[in-house]
Amino acid sequence: MVDSLAKRRYNYDMTQTNTIRKKRTDRNHIIYELRVAGGNYIGVTAKTESTINKSVLARAAKHYYRAKKEAKDWALCHALRTLSDKSEIEVYVHEVIRGKAQAHKREVELRRLINPTLNTDTRGD
Repeated sequence: MVDSLAKRRYNYDMTQTNTIRKKRTDRNHIIYELRVAGGNYIGVTAKTESTINKSVLARAAKHYYRAKKEAKDWALCHALRTLSDKSEIEVYVHEVIRGKAQAHKREVELRRLINPTLNTDTRGD
């Protein structure tokens, strides 16, 4: 016997759109440093891969790809264009921080402390 007046607790009809999920704000973020052609760059990325190292290497590869394919006039892009392969990029992990806002705040603090030569976007400094 099924009570037809009771409210359904699950979405049994896959065409319904009332299962909106809240976007995560507590994901781990990684503050990293790239050393390229005698200069350094401080950045932050979300942990998207299975490990921290894979996430940072994927981000470094994306920097390299964009430098080669796009005509950006950024100091990091100019330095990356001098390399023959993305494996020449030295990657260092500084910190892993939970939460996007906290990670970006800490990145600004580290940029002020380290004073990297290849960061052209200095918002927050």
